[in-house]
Amino acid sequence: MGRDAAIGIFNSGSGGLTALQPVAWLLLHELLVYLGDTARIPYGTKSPDVVRQYACENSDFLMNRNLRMLVVVCNPVSAVAL
Repeated sequence: MGRDAAIGIFNSGSGGLTALQPVAWLLLHELLVYLGDTARIPYGTKSPDVVRQYACENSDFLMNRNLRMLVVVCNPVSAVAL
């Protein structure tokens, strides 16, 4: 994994695209991978255990793409799973 590895960003839906846009603008030459888990939204109504499970599954999915960094832009995940 080197400088050319991607930066992964995930959210529970499409709301994270508002975070992705300025990152893409500021880091023009970076490869970015975005995961919006729209199949299981909203996370805020789920139990902490379920949110942690989803966070681990999404993180594993993205990290299997040899990312050099993972950014979480999901409030429920930030609150209970990080």
